Amino acid sequence: MEPTIQRADVLAEMEIKETADGRRRYFAIQFYKKNGELVTLSRARSCGLRMNMSENRTRGVQQVDDRGNAVGHIYPVCIDNIRTFNNIRVKI
Repeated sequence: MEPTIQRADVLAEMEIKETADGRRRYFAIQFYKKNGELVTLSRARSCGLRMNMSENRTRGVQQVDDRGNAVGHIYPVCIDNIRTFNNIRVKI
């Protein structure tokens, strides 16, 4: 049986922006966009959106390179569409 993680635990992990020593936290995430396209980001970070994220049930993620520099644009991710987090299947 493959390991799973609760969605609430994923959201809690995404809220932690940096480690105790001040470094940014990165994660791998896989999610579905509104049009059904599967997006895989092997290294990403949490970021804000210009909307009420709790009310709209979304979180912002942005892909980063190996140095932590932003790559591409910010994805608004519906929390119901998160498929994997750090290569572990997300369970609602």
